[in-house]
Amino acid sequence: MPKKVIWSPQSEIDLLQITDYLNENWEGKVVIKFIDIIDEITNQISLNPRQFPVIQKRGKIRKCVITKHNSLYYRERKEFVDILRIYDNRQDPHKLKFM
Repeated sequence: MPKKVIWSPQSEIDLLQITDYLNENWEGKVVIKFIDIIDEITNQISLNPRQFPVIQKRGKIRKCVITKHNSLYYRERKEFVDILRIYDNRQDPHKLKFM
């Protein structure tokens, strides 16, 4: 049975910033394609949350590469999946915070 996907406030901000950037610098179809990819990945995670590797054992945080520029970080909970961040892979990974 699929788990509910819940977006953290920071992940919602991340998504908005990425789509705003794409909207300003690329065609509208690029934004639509990116959102379609996000929808597909969150559906996959909902069905099988353990399919992507754990990158932080203590927090049980998993990483899914969305595109060569962005990765999605999430945590599986008993009842749901918590989307923590969408992060630009070109940024310093030491600055990545999960709350």
